[in-house]
Amino acid sequence: MESTEAFSIPESPFTLDEARARGIPRSVLRRKSVEHVSYRLYRLSDSDFNLREAARALCAASPGAWISHSTAARLHGLVLPPWLGTSNDLHLSKAAGTAEARRKGIVGHKMTFFPGEIESDGELVMGTRARTWLDMARVLPLADLVCMGDQIIRIPRPEFDGRSKPYATIGQLRAMLERHKNLQGIVRAREALELMRVGSDSAPETLLRLAMLNAGLPEPDLQLKLWSSRNSPSADAGYRERRIALQYDGAHHRDPEQMHSDRRRDKAFEAAGWMVLVFTDEDLADGFQGAVRQIRSALRKAWVDPSIASGFAAGA
Repeated sequence: MESTEAFSIPESPFTLDEARARGIPRSVLRRKSVEHVSYRLYRLSDSDFNLREAARALCAASPGAWISHSTAARLHGLVLPPWLGTSNDLHLSKAAGTAEARRKGIVGHKMTFFPGEIESDGELVMGTRARTWLDMARVLPLADLVCMGDQIIRIPRPEFDGRSKPYATIGQLRAMLERHKNLQGIVRAREALELMRVGSDSAPETLLRLAMLNAGLPEPDLQLKLWSSRNSPSADAGYRERRIALQYDGAHHRDPEQMHSDRRRDKAFEAAGWMVLVFTDEDLADGFQGAVRQIRSALRKAWVDPSIASGFAAGA
């Protein structure tokens, strides 16, 4: 009888080489307690699925390949629609001209790539966020692709994000599209790029803006500051000349402290003579159709005093 004390089976997915390094006999890998996930990949049968660990093991078993598409998007924390955001499919890409990855439980792709489009953290080899956005162009509806793109080009706040530069710029994405003129989904990617804007801090903010554009409303400014000072209250979107501020307050805005901060923000705009329209998850649920009607009505009612407008623009 084999001694279970001579080795330990990893709780996370592992490769055949990792099993050998631990001294795990092949007979143990054939037990019911161990699941053969795919070629040279194993895990404990009763273990919970962990996407990162599964992707790590897949990378270890697939030299020269990289994690891509929705798997990379999830690992990068990119926004995805609900029908993709919980998928446990493992997408693996290999260079064009090589044999496609054909494994149980693996979605294989053959892709052309250029320097700077693949990255590694020492455990995972993945398409960059920018390249993942392009790969998802053949799968995602246009609005979802714009949401992901806005997330990538967003200028981060160092105190919250731990970085000061966006993952990619509009110019860098445009250059990448030029390198992949024949890629499936390139037409949708180009269309999405023209709709992307720096300043959307969340997918709902992007969807609100797209709903406004689809309804024929003027495109709003984003991250609109009341004053020019650093600590000025700001609106997610709005029209300075008409003094209309638009806010999207999602679920985290229900926190009492956040609600107090939001109300103080809105009062500052109102005290300066602005109309403040606040939208929530309920507006998101109906595709912002009600929000569009409110904004259209506000635009009809708004008036512009050039002296006041120029005063605000100067930070008065």
